[in-house]
Amino acid sequence: MCKLNASDRSKLGNACVYMAQRIPDLSKTKLLKMLYFMEEYSVLRFKTPFLGLPFEVWQAGPVVKDVFVDLSEIPVLLDGFVERVQADGATYVKPVAEFCDDEFSDNDIVVMDDMIKRYGCKTAKELVQLTHEVGSPWWKVAKEHGLLEAFEQKLMNNSDYVIDLGEALPECSREFYQENLEFLQEARAYGR
Repeated sequence: MCKLNASDRSKLGNACVYMAQRIPDLSKTKLLKMLYFMEEYSVLRFKTPFLGLPFEVWQAGPVVKDVFVDLSEIPVLLDGFVERVQADGATYVKPVAEFCDDEFSDNDIVVMDDMIKRYGCKTAKELVQLTHEVGSPWWKVAKEHGLLEAFEQKLMNNSDYVIDLGEALPECSREFYQENLEFLQEARAYGR
C-alpha cells in the first residue's frame, strides 16, 4: 500500500483522466499498463519518476496494486476523476472530470503524449505481451524470483515483488532517479 498525499492523488487522477479522454474504450487493464509505460518512459528519458508508485510483478504485467483495487471496486483514490463502466464482461474507465495540469511538468505532458502515440491504439492484451518481453523489467524480476512458470501455468496471479526501474539506468543517472524517488516518498510520509 502506498499512502498518497493530495498532490499525488491529483496527479494520478488527472493522468487517468488524460488517458481516458484520449484513448477510446480504455479498459482497466490497458490503463494499468499505460501507467506503467509512462513510469518506465519517464525514468528512462528524464531520469525522474512520473508517479513514483510501486509497480508489482503480477501475472498480467506490472501493476500498482492500489490503483487495481480502486478500479475493481467503487473508486476511492480516483473518485471524482474517473468512473468504472462495466460492458461486455470488461471494466472500462471513463473520465468524470476535466483534465487539470496543475501537478504536471512539461516533461510529464511529453511522457503522456508520447505513450499515447506509441501505445494508445494497442489492445490491453498487446500491452501485456510487451511488458512480458524477454529482458523487460517485469520479466527480469519474474525470472529472478521464479515466477515465470507459475504465472504461465496459472498457479498464481500476483506477487509482492516490486520493479526497480532505476536498475536500467547508468550509475550517475540511477543516483539522480533514486534521490527524486526518495524525495517523493518522504513527502508522502510527511503528508506534503
